Amino acid sequence: MATRRGISRRFPWARWPNSRLLELRLCDLGVTLEGTWLEDCVDLLYSELESRGIRFRPHVWLSDEWFSPAGVPGLAIPFYLTHSRLMRLERSRMLQVEGGTRAECLRILRHEAGHALQHAFQFQRRRRWQQHFGKSSTRYPKLYRPKQASKQYVQHLAFWYAQSHPDEDFAETFAVWLKPRSDWRRRYAGWPAFHKLAYVEELMGAIADQRPKVRTRAKPDALSRLRKTLRQHYDEKRERYSPDFSDAYDRDLQRLFVRGDEAVGRETAAAFLRRHRREIRTLVCEWTGQSPFTVDQVLKEMIGRARQLDLR
Repeated sequence: MATRRGISRRFPWARWPNSRLLELRLCDLGVTLEGTWLEDCVDLLYSELESRGIRFRPHVWLSDEWFSPAGVPGLAIPFYLTHSRLMRLERSRMLQVEGGTRAECLRILRHEAGHALQHAFQFQRRRRWQQHFGKSSTRYPKLYRPKQASKQYVQHLAFWYAQSHPDEDFAETFAVWLKPRSDWRRRYAGWPAFHKLAYVEELMGAIADQRPKVRTRAKPDALSRLRKTLRQHYDEKRERYSPDFSDAYDRDLQRLFVRGDEAVGRETAAAFLRRHRREIRTLVCEWTGQSPFTVDQVLKEMIGRARQLDLR
């Protein structure tokens, strides 16, 4: 794969079929951030922080997914973004490559940098932070139903992610504030979310030249220490993103389709859904911001259930 400096790094597994590549351990991939397009994105993130007068720089490492762990002022980037072959594998297993474009990568980096800043300076302990965003100790919900018309929150990542948890609300607000030329003062004028953005600007000015309270350079779940195979990784990831239901959509399916004995000779509902599966998946993802893999699993469940109910 060509690096940002035009130097090609060759990996034997780049030409392997998926069946063989999936048996490779994550720690044996041998990929690094250095020399890739990701390094440019991280440098740009640092430049944006500098332009805002913020001295803090989150340290960055490779892992199996995007995250900034509690108590660590840094952020992890998923390994698959380091090489086009790994991005193809990610798409084949998960139907998307999260952060796979420069623009999307920067959006997520700004969000994770917000988490890293919170961890570094322990913002969640401040009374005014809690007044604006809530308590960080709030348990993360398994599912949340966002209010799409709400003006209490900024809109940055998909699926109105700021509404999922106080920590995510802060990280999303910070990302909007940090983005160059975001024009948040005009965009959010009159919104309750405007006051959160104004508070973030005040807060960043207060800590701009301060040294973080938490300075550890720990790298939890660093790629070099992950000994599971790519197959194990994707089995776990697909299980995590798979919905847990069976007959939950019976009522909706029976409203959309009719029983087979009432429509003999018509196309089965299962065949119809299967034929339009990709189009439906794309539309649902655009409207909800849900993971394509999750939506595809829902459709798979609906197709099987429609077949069992003999709908047409």
